[in-house]
Amino acid sequence: MAEKNSFMANDDGLLCPEVGSWTETKHDHVAYYAKLFSSGMKQKWDRRVYVELYAGAGFYRVRGSSKIIIGSPLRALLLPDRFDKYIFCEEDSDKLAALEKRAKRFAPNADVAFVAGDCNRNVTRILKEIPVGTKTDTVLTLCFADPYDIGLKFSTLRALSEGRLVDFVVLLALWSDANRAYKHYMMSDSVKVDEFLGSKTWRERWDAVQATVQFPKFLAEEFASMMETIGYLRTPSHKMKRFRSDEKNLPLYYIAMFSGHPLAHRFWDDVLKYGTDQKTFSWE
Repeated sequence: MAEKNSFMANDDGLLCPEVGSWTETKHDHVAYYAKLFSSGMKQKWDRRVYVELYAGAGFYRVRGSSKIIIGSPLRALLLPDRFDKYIFCEEDSDKLAALEKRAKRFAPNADVAFVAGDCNRNVTRILKEIPVGTKTDTVLTLCFADPYDIGLKFSTLRALSEGRLVDFVVLLALWSDANRAYKHYMMSDSVKVDEFLGSKTWRERWDAVQATVQFPKFLAEEFASMMETIGYLRTPSHKMKRFRSDEKNLPLYYIAMFSGHPLAHRFWDDVLKYGTDQKTFSWE
């Protein structure tokens, strides 16, 4: 297990997928926002819930090195002001089994639910694990979605937000997937972008602007506009954190935060500021 204020780990013999070195920075950003969220909301809400839709195995080995980093679900369990409940969803059964063992080792007394399977197909099961708040028992949820591609369906986010107060941090794989598979996704019989955006009319808007706008930025703005339709404040693309590969300095994805409350956006501004101005975050 990692030492205090350290997110490095030793090999524990469990599944440990390889990742690019930029993944550590991604987990830094998400974990720092989770810290601000959980501590900042501790006195304002009776219960705080943390959800990950693509939770992974919990440990990652940085490609080309022996370095093992601790992922966002386990970092959330290590927060000084721990969430009252955690829900980890993962499609890969081997990854979920490794995460469950690590979570029990890191935080044996935490209230953690593990949901096996694809989050889009198991949203009802995830919802059953999220408490429904009342006036006398208020509940606020933070949900991190970390998909490998644009397979996260907008309908999943909409379902999670209905009847509950849920803030989202979402990885938008708009270069690593959408841009690379552009020709495929533009085919008339492809519905993946439709499902990602929750819209079948995006092609018309893309046709009108494609001469002046990059496809990933267009999709980022479209996604943000759709989040507005379900009650979230606007998150423009310049307020999303863009990640690049270290090897070739190529853009990969955005990390974007969506909330209906201005305070959450102030927290996110702090994350963006520290991520730009400092090499490390303060965890004190």
